[in-house]
Parts: sequence; structure tokens; C-alpha cells
Amino acid sequence: MPRAVRERQMMDAAVRTFGQRGYRAASMDEIAELAGVSKPLVYLYLHSKEELFTACIRREAKALVDAVRAGAEPGLPADRQLWSGLRAFFTHTAEHPDGWAVLHRQARTHGEPFADEVAAMRDEIVAFVTELIGAAAREAHRDPALPDRDVAGLAQALVGAAESLAGWANETPGVSAKEAAATLMNFSWAGLENLMNGRSWQPPASPDRERAASAR
Repeated sequence: MPRAVRERQMMDAAVRTFGQRGYRAASMDEIAELAGVSKPLVYLYLHSKEELFTACIRREAKALVDAVRAGAEPGLPADRQLWSGLRAFFTHTAEHPDGWAVLHRQARTHGEPFADEVAAMRDEIVAFVTELIGAAAREAHRDPALPDRDVAGLAQALVGAAESLAGWANETPGVSAKEAAATLMNFSWAGLENLMNGRSWQPPASPDRERAASAR
């Protein structure tokens, strides 16, 4: 069997084991047995449990980022681009629940260097969403001075909400990727649409300022 095929089998087995058992509880014996190979062969190809887990994180992160980028169709209206990107995200996390568990739960809870690998993936997705929202917003109301900080904050909030919702959807029977994406669109789009049309929510004035304004 070609090395690449056998290595993919080991990685598939490792993602499944890490995702379902957790990094600490998973053993190289389990992974080797599930992959149908000997434990020495796993060590020969992937060297150590830490390196194997890191390789799993990198593979699953790349697959998720690629899925989101492929799903968001350029040239569509802003809401359709966001919708297609979110559907791609939730479809991928639903179809690869063990991979999502590795990224969302396991890697983040075991410190460096695993958390750093996931942070790099998240930064890439946030940058992509920031670019998408910012370009659409500037085009919508022709304001080249739209604050980048506002757009970046919205992208961070949206990605964080998507991550939490994916975890909930994978653990709740009957929730489809389409339903999860629609839930997040209903939650977020009103604010994004207002931003794109130059309307942003402002906090109410303090009581002192309101009294001063009424006195005038």
C-alpha cells in the first residue's frame, strides 16, 4: 500500500480516536488497531503522540478553511455570500464531527503548541470574514472610511458565534447545517445589514447628558 494511503488511514483513525476519547485518554494502541496497522508503524510514520495530534489539527484546520472559502461564492450579494459561507462551515462541521471536536474542544484545552495551531486557523477564518464584510459594507454605502475596527469586531463575534453554534448543532439531534446557518443569519444579519447601509446602533446617552439636553 502506498505510504500516503496508509498515512491517511492512520490520520483518519487518530482523528476519530482523539475526537471521541480526547487527547489524554486516546492511546497509540487504539489508533493503530483502528487503522489496521502495528503501533511501531504509527511511530515510524508519525513519530509521537504529540506530533500525530498536531498533524491531525493541521489537516482538519486546512480542510475546514478550504471548505469555507470554497463555499462563499464571490460576486453574490453580501447576504448570499455570508449565507453560502455559513452553510459550508456548518455542513463541514456536521460531516466531520470528530475533526471538529479535535479543533474546538481537544486542541484548545491542552495548551501549546496545540492551541496555537487552532488559533492560526481561526485567525485565517476571521480575516476572510472580515474581508468579506468590509468589502460589502464599503460598497453598500460607498464609505471608504468605514472603521476597520468595527468590521473586525463583527467578524470576531460572528466566528465565535458560529463555533459555539456548531458545537451545539453537533450535539443536538435533528439540527441540520441549513438550520444552523439560518439561525446565525437571523441572529447576525440585521446588524450587518445596518452597517452596510451606514446605520449603526448607538448606546443611549448617560442620564446626566439627557438631563442637560432636556434643560436646553
